[in-house]
Amino acid sequence: MVTGINHLTLSVRNLQESFDFYTMILGLKPRARWPQGAYLLAGDDWMALVEDAKLRKSKLPEYTHLAFSVSSADFGPLTKRIRSSGAEIWHQNKTEGASLYFLDPNGHKIEIHVGDIETRIESARKNPWEGLEFFE
Repeated sequence: MVTGINHLTLSVRNLQESFDFYTMILGLKPRARWPQGAYLLAGDDWMALVEDAKLRKSKLPEYTHLAFSVSSADFGPLTKRIRSSGAEIWHQNKTEGASLYFLDPNGHKIEIHVGDIETRIESARKNPWEGLEFFE
């Protein structure tokens, strides 16, 4: 049985550029680095960056994305750093909680979000959409 998400690996074109973006702009904590990759922490969650010459050249068209949790106090300053970095904004927030949707230097769709599954469920209970069902 699956007990959780172990880690996420993202392919990157340029390790240094991606390492700088994730550590200096987003504030992830570096744990290890080698010429073709790095391990970073987002809170207690482990993420790997790995250089990959086969990485696609443009963002994927679908909504699939990675969302990082941020506190409401950190949301404004982090949003300012992301926008100042030149990251492209790819979506406008339509859900509960503050969110910013942007692209990393490799075209990966990323979100920073204030909230969690409980705030999302509470919002959905107050404003359910057609066909929505809940499980306890």
